[in-house]
Amino acid sequence: MRSMTGTGRKRPWLAAVLAFVPGVGHVYLREWFRATLWFGLVVSTFTLLLSESALATLSGSVSADAVVAFARQVPPEAWAALVAVTLLSMADAFWMASRENAETDVVEGASCPNCGMELDEDLEFCHWCTTKLDRPAETDEEPTSR
Repeated sequence: MRSMTGTGRKRPWLAAVLAFVPGVGHVYLREWFRATLWFGLVVSTFTLLLSESALATLSGSVSADAVVAFARQVPPEAWAALVAVTLLSMADAFWMASRENAETDVVEGASCPNCGMELDEDLEFCHWCTTKLDRPAETDEEPTSR
């Protein structure tokens, strides 16, 4: 199925920004398994590095004061791990979108570099947006052997 722009391309930077919440950038890419893995990795990493006193702060009512007290009791190692996993998730989402776009370009064959629409092989320009195409010159000569 094609998108409104005429191509199935994903925006790598949008995927990376959405992955600031680990897993969401992968949901945008429809990579369900990876989204679940990244979200699970963040939750498990943060949970394993929390102290019992920090968890006890959240028990009971969840108010703004309780959240601030919780944030102050979280060890720096847990924050560092959370930031590291989030940055890796963002990089992975960017890489996945870029790779998917490259694979789409190869599979679809000839598409206009300007508008992304399919091209007619016989024309020297895109019949959708009239962009002149730089195609390699085809030669009908056969290579000579020595």
